[in-house]
Amino acid sequence: MGSPDRVLEPLLSKSYAPIRLALAWLSLAGLLAGGCDRDGDPSAIVVSGYVEAIEVRVSTKVGGRIDELAIAEGDRVEAGQPLARLETIDTVLALEAARAERQQAEADWRVLLAGSRPEDVAAARAEARRAEADLAGAARDLERMEALVSSGLEAEKQRDDARVRQEMAAAVLAAARDRQRKLEAGTREEEIAASLARVATAEARIAQLEQKLADAAIASPVDGIVTEKLAEQGELAAAGTAIAIVTRIDEPWLNVFVAEPDVPKIRIGQPARVTTDDGQSREGRVIFIASQAEFTPKNVQTRDERVKLVFKVKVGLDNEDGLFKPGMPAEARLEAVSSPTPEP
Repeated sequence: MGSPDRVLEPLLSKSYAPIRLALAWLSLAGLLAGGCDRDGDPSAIVVSGYVEAIEVRVSTKVGGRIDELAIAEGDRVEAGQPLARLETIDTVLALEAARAERQQAEADWRVLLAGSRPEDVAAARAEARRAEADLAGAARDLERMEALVSSGLEAEKQRDDARVRQEMAAAVLAAARDRQRKLEAGTREEEIAASLARVATAEARIAQLEQKLADAAIASPVDGIVTEKLAEQGELAAAGTAIAIVTRIDEPWLNVFVAEPDVPKIRIGQPARVTTDDGQSREGRVIFIASQAEFTPKNVQTRDERVKLVFKVKVGLDNEDGLFKPGMPAEARLEAVSSPTPEP
């Protein structure tokens, strides 16, 4: 038998033009059948796409150094499971100080609320009486010294010293009478309110620090798989820093692009059969149809395909066994829905 080139050579000659034309038509038919079933069923729409899933960025609520990081890429995690913890020593110390401040503020408030004790009032009255007696004595001494100075028996310095003692006794008496008056009048409502406000301020500070302490523990908000670790133990993380990406694989979907003529044949909720490259199939359902057309994605290889208008369609997947992974290519087969016949 001759070489392949020699076998094909007659087919390429002008005398075999009808055969060349037939091959061209067959190639064109193959291209046009891209949206039909592989078995040639024109009522089915077969499109390829890739699997996507919800990705959740797990971030810190407060800043701090990462003390623990108990995850690795590929780990399966549950909602509420601790993933990392920030250092908390500064927060713990501040919380202890705030609790001590609240305790002191509460004690002061109780004293004001209870009012003056009878024994305190009695002691203040006795103190005022002693101050009155001291002032009277200082006044007599000053009067005597002035008389002696006038007669030349005492120096003026002794008189001045007596005057100072009299002034000091008057000041002590004024303070004693002021204390007596306050104790007899009792605590004012304004003082009680101010003391109670200090208690409330301390409690608010405690609540703030307790929340900061709780936020130091970073947990996964969803069930899923850690698909990317974005931080390392020992790093200093600011508030809002993402430490990992957790991907929900319980409800993935297949992204496909459907040619414009086939879109009227698809409905929300329409069942689909999704098959992976290794031949495993699962049931799916159309969950999204784009309302606006777009050009075929740029990663399509041929220029002719890139300029076609398509609609993005999402097919929700049944993934209880975890077959579908984000980024996995797959093929969806949808039975075309007949458009309603318009009434005459």
